[in-house]
Amino acid sequence: MNLRDRQILQIALPSIVSNITVPLLGMIDVAIVGHMGSAIYIGAVAVGSMVFNLVYWLFGFLRMGTSGMTSQALGRRDLAEVTKILVRSAKLALTMAIALIVLQVPLRWLMFLLIGPTADVAPIAATYYYIVIWGAPASLGLFCLMGWFVGMQNTRIPMFVSIMQNVVNILASLTLVYGFGMKIEGVAFGTVIAQYAGLLVAVGLLVKYYGCLFRRFWSVRQFFSLQRTIGYGDGYSVNRDIFLRTLFLVAVNLFFTSAGARQGAVILSVNTVMLQFYLFFSYFMDGFAYAGEALCGRLYGAHNRDAFCGTLRRLFGWMTVVTVAYTVIYILCGMGIINLLTDELQVAQTARQYIGWAWLIPAAGCMAFIWDGVFVGLTATRGMLVASAVAALLFFCIYAVTVGFWGNHGLWLAQVVYLAMRGLIQTVWYRLKLINTL
Repeated sequence: MNLRDRQILQIALPSIVSNITVPLLGMIDVAIVGHMGSAIYIGAVAVGSMVFNLVYWLFGFLRMGTSGMTSQALGRRDLAEVTKILVRSAKLALTMAIALIVLQVPLRWLMFLLIGPTADVAPIAATYYYIVIWGAPASLGLFCLMGWFVGMQNTRIPMFVSIMQNVVNILASLTLVYGFGMKIEGVAFGTVIAQYAGLLVAVGLLVKYYGCLFRRFWSVRQFFSLQRTIGYGDGYSVNRDIFLRTLFLVAVNLFFTSAGARQGAVILSVNTVMLQFYLFFSYFMDGFAYAGEALCGRLYGAHNRDAFCGTLRRLFGWMTVVTVAYTVIYILCGMGIINLLTDELQVAQTARQYIGWAWLIPAAGCMAFIWDGVFVGLTATRGMLVASAVAALLFFCIYAVTVGFWGNHGLWLAQVVYLAMRGLIQTVWYRLKLINTL
């Protein structure tokens, strides 16, 4: 294994471990509320979690923008700028978190309108929401810190924080629910406690490993300066592009779910189960995307074209290995995976009609993961925005044309084309607009 492969894996593997811990936490939360005596609690947690997943997803630019700019500044060896990027990002995160808390009532109304919880679930979901919203400063602050650590070529700290946060969440929720007799409130407070515990540990590790850097290049007075706060100056266009790009991703995902729901409960269940194939694939590919952010951003900042191109080739090499492996697994074991995910006979039998689309997911989606990481590292976010916008437009056009005669197959065709087009458009964008800037 050569040096570039080792560097890629040193960043990718901890990120993959962090990703794998996420579904474990969701399973524990469902298990806790699943023993409260009513399915309403499961629905409430599902609705509340969906609200925050959507809201926080829109603020993903705090992590990605920070990662790309930090890795470039590190490559230039501009350590003063490295510290300023985190400070500006933290200021923006705090501003956004305060806005979420101040606007929590209209935000809840809007999100519940989009999701449409039933009358019996909505009040309990609202209770969960009004508690967890107070964790916004910690969640958005962690976005900045995690992105900064990745930009500093360090994914071990995010991995440790993620694992610790999940353990705290589980222990706090179990203690509050079973020790203090709480119900949905216990799960919600457990989430908030874990969020702030994660933030405190991340800050502690920042001070331990990078404290000397901040003592040398930063002062508290800079944090309270209004200069370059909103959008943090040069990063405004980066954050704007990532935010708008995320809106297109959210629109496609929400429409995919709602289009399946309009075809009945069985099709909705089939689509939900089959989307787990994309989720499983993303656990690994996100790790290599993080490697692209960190390594390509640093090499771009250092103007090291040869090393950049070599790293890019190795990233696509790992992408090919992972894609082939997942495709083979899905072809050989696809129905077995579905049977593990659901014991509903009708859902499993119906899924057999659509399983072929799951086989195409790795090949269709792989390039977008790698290019997203590389483009974040280059802060070439306009290409990400254009790719997502065009791919989303194609998704809606294909669905409109095919749904009348092909039903759910038309929806899956639109989804697979959407995934593939994001990667293809970014490939063209890189060759036309970025390759000569290295």
